[in-house]
Amino acid sequence: MSKSEHSIARLVLGPEKFEIFIDPEKAWQIKQGARVDIREAMISDVIYKDAKKGLRASREALQKAFKTLDPYEIGKIIIQRGEIQLTAKQRKELIESKRKQIVAYISKNCIDSKTGLPLPPTRVELLLDEAKVPIDPFKDAKEQALEIIKVLRTKIPIKISKTLLEIRAFPQHASKVYSLVPRYGEVLKSQWLEDGSWKGEVEVPAGLQLELIDKLNAMTQGNIEIKVISKG
Repeated sequence: MSKSEHSIARLVLGPEKFEIFIDPEKAWQIKQGARVDIREAMISDVIYKDAKKGLRASREALQKAFKTLDPYEIGKIIIQRGEIQLTAKQRKELIESKRKQIVAYISKNCIDSKTGLPLPPTRVELLLDEAKVPIDPFKDAKEQALEIIKVLRTKIPIKISKTLLEIRAFPQHASKVYSLVPRYGEVLKSQWLEDGSWKGEVEVPAGLQLELIDKLNAMTQGNIEIKVISKG
């Protein structure tokens, strides 16, 4: 992460101020209670009294305020109890990144219920622009996407859709297929047959159905059985 992408977390305790350089999104996740390694959230293990000027906090001040000199213990307290500073540019970049995650989720999981076709990312982008839906840079992308889908339903007949596929991979490709399938959806049934073949049922988001089928056909040179059991 470049220095321009750093943010500062600040905690004021009485007359003392303590600051650290952070990855703003990971730091916010910790602040919200997520289980994120503090080492991923802190850009360095230095605790400052003024980060912009590069002035470090004294050992005496740290020991008095935090009862420890462990920089990661201190950093976690600063993030949890302090405030996270964001520039306008950083906030804009975080919002854009979160928007892309939301667009990807909606495109992969939703269809136009009139046509039964997936929604391309470009169309989802246009719908978000029309709906003027605000994006929270720190809130979970899936959680926001589910709320946004409710808004978009007032504009187009959109619905979350999944396809249930039955797959049979023959022995020479079974292990590779078995490893690939869970990356695309939820495996509901899994069975290894006596001849070494693998047979399973997997529920995949509608927008990923064709991609998965293409991947499986390419991986096996078409030597695979794929059957659509249901769509919903």
